[in-house]
Amino acid sequence: YAALKAEALACQRCALAKTRKNVVFSDGNPGARLMVVGEAPGAREDKTGLAFVGPAGKLLDLHLGSVGLSRADSAYICNVLKCRPPGNRNPLPVEIQTCTPFLRKQIELISPQAILAVGTFSGQFLTGMAKPLGRLRGEVYSYQGVPVVVTYHPAALLRNSGWTRATWDDLQLLRQVMDGA
Repeated sequence: YAALKAEALACQRCALAKTRKNVVFSDGNPGARLMVVGEAPGAREDKTGLAFVGPAGKLLDLHLGSVGLSRADSAYICNVLKCRPPGNRNPLPVEIQTCTPFLRKQIELISPQAILAVGTFSGQFLTGMAKPLGRLRGEVYSYQGVPVVVTYHPAALLRNSGWTRATWDDLQLLRQVMDGA
């Protein structure tokens, strides 16, 4: 794990290395039962080097707490991209392709009981389906043998509270998966 993190922190494989302040490898507990996979770091994450530290991170922490999980104890949090795209633009396909070997290895090393994919890009990558997020959520998928639940990104919920009920339903599905139902 330490070698993978060191490799990511020194990465120069794509143009994002020239515009980032910090590589955002992860936050939370590497011994966690749950892995949360977001899309890409934002400005606060780029500044601190930690995943999900802004308002979306606070909402994510509330969501985790609502199903008896926490960043400190039972969740490991990372992103598809480890570097912030300029202006928080969407990740480019070449950036996703370049960065996902890190994510694949993180999943292998963390060996979570379940994965919560938050946002379109993580949902599409982990399910292998190019469907809109609204059509990906509500089901349990498998990635490398690990159950995956897809839901809306907390940042999207901050802009559209109409997705709150759907997100709650997804969190209940995650809880069922983690409880072995």
